[in-house]
Amino acid sequence: MAETMRQTVATILKSIERYNPANLQTLERYVEMQSRENTYDLEANLAVLKLYQFNPENFNPDITCQILLKALTNFPHTDFTLCKCLLLESVVENETISQIKYLADILEQCDFAQFWNRVHQMPELCNRISSFHDSIRKFVCHVVGITFQTIDKSNLANLLGGIDDVSLKHWVKKYGWKDEGNLIFIATQDENIKTKNITEKIEFEHLAPLMAIL
Repeated sequence: MAETMRQTVATILKSIERYNPANLQTLERYVEMQSRENTYDLEANLAVLKLYQFNPENFNPDITCQILLKALTNFPHTDFTLCKCLLLESVVENETISQIKYLADILEQCDFAQFWNRVHQMPELCNRISSFHDSIRKFVCHVVGITFQTIDKSNLANLLGGIDDVSLKHWVKKYGWKDEGNLIFIATQDENIKTKNITEKIEFEHLAPLMAIL
């Protein structure tokens, strides 16, 4: 049934039918399916927000929140910004949507401690998105991987949302990091810096005026 819905949505998105409000219920069910099954279709979600933009009387705040939270799970890509640009000003004032926007802001700033603190205060909202926490942890690991050479084990656990030792070992193994007691060895950042040979070509006519002066 899930595959049938995916095919139906794909057909809608390929034609002018993507702007037909009669298809909104189908697209909304597809958003809910993404939330349950940990799948993601940005194009379909943008089509839903565009239909809300054209037909504000059909606006569904719950579906919109799910779309925005799914966009958060795809950081560091710009999905959330694309979704936010399609929200009407009146929609942005919705309290829950404002909270999600704040989550996006602090996540973009890599203020992970504050991010998890806010997420833990809204469990019912975030838990509706399957694997939401782990998707964010992938982004945290991405940032850690390009920032640190070594990091204190307890600090890493906190950055990942206050996880326990068993979960921490899972993430350390997943990214090929090394457990060295109280420290986690990430990488020698010098290895990530690629040197470039820069060759400049200067034409003779550009040098001629200088040579004349000399």
